[in-house]
Amino acid sequence: MANLTETDKEYFKPTFVTGGKGYADVNEDVGRHTELFPTKLWWIGFVIALSLLGLLSFEIALLIGAGIGILGVNIPVGWGSFIITFVFWIGIGHAGTLISAILYIFRQQWRTAINRSAEAMTIFAVACAGIFPIIHTGRPWLAILWLLPYPNERGTLWPNFRSPLLWDLFAISTYLTISLVFWYLGLVPDIASIRDRVKESNWWQKTRKVVYSALSLGWVGSARTWSHYEATAMILAGLSAPLVLSVHSIVSFDFATSVIPGWHTTIFPPYFVAGAIFSGFGMVLTLLIVMREVFNLKDYITIKHLENMAKVVTLTGSLVGLAYGTEFFIAWYSGSEFEAFAFINRAFGPYWWSYWIMISCNVISPQLFWFKKIRTNPLLLWIISIFVNIGMWFERYVIVVTSLHRDFLPSSWDLYIMTFHDYAIMLGSFGLFFTLFLLFARFLPTIAMAEVKTVIKSPDAARGYGH
Repeated sequence: MANLTETDKEYFKPTFVTGGKGYADVNEDVGRHTELFPTKLWWIGFVIALSLLGLLSFEIALLIGAGIGILGVNIPVGWGSFIITFVFWIGIGHAGTLISAILYIFRQQWRTAINRSAEAMTIFAVACAGIFPIIHTGRPWLAILWLLPYPNERGTLWPNFRSPLLWDLFAISTYLTISLVFWYLGLVPDIASIRDRVKESNWWQKTRKVVYSALSLGWVGSARTWSHYEATAMILAGLSAPLVLSVHSIVSFDFATSVIPGWHTTIFPPYFVAGAIFSGFGMVLTLLIVMREVFNLKDYITIKHLENMAKVVTLTGSLVGLAYGTEFFIAWYSGSEFEAFAFINRAFGPYWWSYWIMISCNVISPQLFWFKKIRTNPLLLWIISIFVNIGMWFERYVIVVTSLHRDFLPSSWDLYIMTFHDYAIMLGSFGLFFTLFLLFARFLPTIAMAEVKTVIKSPDAARGYGH
């Protein structure tokens, strides 16, 4: 190595692609799963996800027919599992924008193998979240009339433009639009690569050729095309970056602008953003660890990728733990009896079990990633990522239920108990999410091939010689 030039040394630096892969190898390894017949594991997962999606459809139809009386909501707890799961899914979608936009702006190479799936996860999670505010009304056919923000000059309509619930609509729809455009833009060069691999040997292959040709928007890969592509990607990344902070901050305003003890606090916006990134990276780990095994992508989604994500989970989990402690300090320091009672009730009241599940999953389990052997072990990473997802759902459960079930007057107190239909709709939303993700993994490249090629630095591999 002593006789190498600076350029050669740059080539031989450690990269995030192992196995001596070249450009042709990337196309082959990533494009293969879009061409072959799905494996048994894919079919098993797809059938399970589709069954849960069918359950969701049935339960929504039942909810429309029977009304919200089939749910566990009552007078003090008017916000039940629907809003809990809504906030959960919005949080899940945050990692995709962070990986795609902020890490892109800062030129972090380790994002290249994970950004595509994270971006897809964002879109599917927001799609799942969008269901819940509509069905939460109990009469979804009225949602278009009463929820959409159309002009209200005469003040005779229900929409209140000063309501954070309306801010949600603007923020989340903007977030979905930018994320969808950014995701599709990144797909265009890779779809063109898949298009060029298709051999028109039968009607199915001819159909694939037509579809991929249309989706690739006539991509030719010229220098001018790449120049426009990179400029557009940077603009979209710049637009997306503020959304990481703004979207979940606005979701937190649904709670923070109220006068309910446990909600009315200025810590909610940064607390919700940290929690969203925390849960989002947890779900990315859950999906990618399985995907790298099923599609044999270990040379592209390496242990280094998983370790970096584990470090982000550790950081954001620690921030969430700090926020939990700060909430208790604020409740004590404020001198408000109602505020103090709300937090004591969270930890030691009827729902103490949900609070301590939240603490165990969100504060304690991520601290295991301080040990390198744990954060570099895919199986342990996957198990802990499941705990993170469980803990973040329970965080929203604790925020909603424990703050509402005991009102200012003891005569207004009541317990909130989820019914079978609450659980079924929640599980059904996971069915929708995994159905969309499995279809994405079947028909589109799950790794950004064009971006992965930029981190291949070995001279031989860069020339396409492969192994």
